Amino acid sequence: MFASSVDEDQIIARVAALDIGKAELVCCVRVPASGGSKRRVQEVTTHTTMTRSLSELANRLLDLGVDRVVMEATSDYWKPVFYLLEAHGLDPWLVNARDVKHLPGRPKTDVLDAVWLCKVAERQMLRPSFVPPRPIRVLRDLTRYRIDLVAARTAEKNRVEKLLEGACVKLSVVASDIFGVSGRAMMAALIAGERDPKVLADLAKARMRAKIKILEEAFAGLPAGGFGEHHRFLLQRMLGRIDAIDADIGLLDAQIEAHLAPFDQAVQQLDEMPGIGPVAAAIIIAEIGVDMSRFPTAGHLCSWAKFSPGITSSAGKSKGSGSTGHGNRYLARVLGEAAVMAGRSDTFLGDRYRRIARRRGKKKAIVAVGRSMLVIIWHLLSEPQTHFHDLGADHYARTVNTETRKRNHVRQLEALGYRVTLESAA
Repeated sequence: MFASSVDEDQIIARVAALDIGKAELVCCVRVPASGGSKRRVQEVTTHTTMTRSLSELANRLLDLGVDRVVMEATSDYWKPVFYLLEAHGLDPWLVNARDVKHLPGRPKTDVLDAVWLCKVAERQMLRPSFVPPRPIRVLRDLTRYRIDLVAARTAEKNRVEKLLEGACVKLSVVASDIFGVSGRAMMAALIAGERDPKVLADLAKARMRAKIKILEEAFAGLPAGGFGEHHRFLLQRMLGRIDAIDADIGLLDAQIEAHLAPFDQAVQQLDEMPGIGPVAAAIIIAEIGVDMSRFPTAGHLCSWAKFSPGITSSAGKSKGSGSTGHGNRYLARVLGEAAVMAGRSDTFLGDRYRRIARRRGKKKAIVAVGRSMLVIIWHLLSEPQTHFHDLGADHYARTVNTETRKRNHVRQLEALGYRVTLESAA
């Protein structure tokens, strides 16, 4: 028996769609025809992406009573359009280009793309992407730039190490961190013109003093002219760049702390979890926000972050590798680092990481523990009064089925050729 369906009730009455480029955009608006007819009329216009033109477009959409404005996530060109329409009180939706892919075999122009996007949107066949509110967006810009600066600093440090290796200076063999107090003092002396291995080795501080003899060997290639004038010039430039990046990171930390003040309670909640500190908490809040109503369940958050296995089923059989796909790389990076740090702790998450790493490898353990952490984060942010409670490193030992463990041990012994007889202890 077929159920009745009325398509007209599912269609959004007044909808607009934008095909956005760097210099201009095409806007298609579809509204009901006048006179009570069921027909619909559309208007297609082209506008520049300058602020004045966008403001005129926003006012035009408001005059038409548009209920929803949809646009594709085209590079970063969607951002000024989205933010300006949002500021005018409209309801912009950012959608994934994969969801609105045009049918094959049809011509492709900006006008046709805008019309197609509008027709798909009016039938409510699209899902909005997650765009955080302005305070979270500001925090996200700061934390992402900090991540990029840390990566640039790491790359510059790697260049310094390669430069020293090419100059026959084996400092990195002796010192685990050549940018510590001792290493920086030695490199400063090299820049100043010092070439005596004993004098350079004597600059070691604290525990490095025990390695003076080895340090002398590390600098033994200097008298032979291994460290030339161009090495000195490059080393000075590289260290200066590292110091400048350190100063910028310090300024960024102050800005992040100021913008993180309204979310102090959420930071404290996340800081209770193993593997997550203040910096990681700031990045997590910047990427997912604190309003978990955008994600109905913890599973929705994990799926959005691509920490859930993909399911491909056809003819009753599951296919594919079950990979998670590409999600938010900033969130994935901080969760991966937090999972590794938690794996070194004597906690439930640490025990879970170690159990999975033994059986399936470290990469799968990182994803599994990262998903567990996302579930915990969702619950913490959903209930502001909730606090993290560790189940304990012995959780699996306390909750595992004893009969299952006994059967597994018996099978393992029998596989080794033993006959097993069990007797209860007194």
